[in-house]
Amino acid sequence: MLPSFEEAYQETLDKKRRWRAAGGGRKATLKTSADKLFFILLYCKCYPTFDLMSVLFGFDRSCAHDWVHRLMPILETALGKRQALPERKIDSIEEFLAKFGEVQEVIIDGTERPVQRPKDAERQKEHYSGKKTAYKETHYR
Repeated sequence: MLPSFEEAYQETLDKKRRWRAAGGGRKATLKTSADKLFFILLYCKCYPTFDLMSVLFGFDRSCAHDWVHRLMPILETALGKRQALPERKIDSIEEFLAKFGEVQEVIIDGTERPVQRPKDAERQKEHYSGKKTAYKETHYR
């Protein structure tokens, strides 16, 4: 994983327009590629707050935010090169069955959330669930 991450990181550095010569400016807190990879993998695994990431890695929460948003596309590129990137969106049951035909049971994690009720009567019918409780729409993860 580390070699493909280093390669993807180097590609982004090569594409970026530099204001200073390489090596100039303040030294990064996450010095090695292994540190950067560990940082972003920890973030993806646990989704801690930026406050906690800043405490764990010894820098300000705004730096934690910047590192996450800088390293996430690099991680996606590295995972894509290794062909280890999971499928993010499946649009139909047919597509699901084509990818996971051997699966016997599926658990769907859904949450009902209140939504603004449409004013148009026809659009109200599209979203009406038949319940007489608060107007909600279900979102699935």
